Amino acid sequence: MSYLRTFAPWIVYAVIPAAHWQWAALIALLLSVFEVTRKLRAGSALDALIIDIGSMIFFAALTVLAFAHPNTALHPYSPAISSGVLALIALVSLALRKPFTLGVAKQTAPKELWDNPVFIRTAYVLTSVWAASFTIGCIVLAALAHADSTPRTIAQVLAFVIPVVFTIRYVAYIQAKARTAAAQA
Repeated sequence: MSYLRTFAPWIVYAVIPAAHWQWAALIALLLSVFEVTRKLRAGSALDALIIDIGSMIFFAALTVLAFAHPNTALHPYSPAISSGVLALIALVSLALRKPFTLGVAKQTAPKELWDNPVFIRTAYVLTSVWAASFTIGCIVLAALAHADSTPRTIAQVLAFVIPVVFTIRYVAYIQAKARTAAAQA
């Protein structure tokens, strides 16, 4: 559920038709502001807000651009740019040794797991998969910038669905492996 909230602005932006991109950007910005505010009030650490803060900054800039220059030549490329920004956020989080999925996982995982090497490695694997999916999404969306909206929407949705499915399955695999190891000990 926390991933859904984290990526809700991006999902909303992806599914609102391109003809209404100004409003999609504004709605995404408002969702980002709401989520950052909610998490800060709940006492979330900054490492749990990496994507949320990046989202808020990106959608603030995009909203200004969208309303100031609604016919900008960048408009057809905004889905590709949004995936590129997400890839950049994920890659920077890896480079800084703060994979964004680690902060998200800490919101629900018991504190005694936080320093576990398997827990940390899992966050690196997951963040890498998310970064790869966003990077591929950026490239595909740039190629589809002037195509009909349906293939662009499908590409944007797949850039989220694929890593979500991988995350669910990989975490289940790691948890099953840990249970098996504990049962054998």
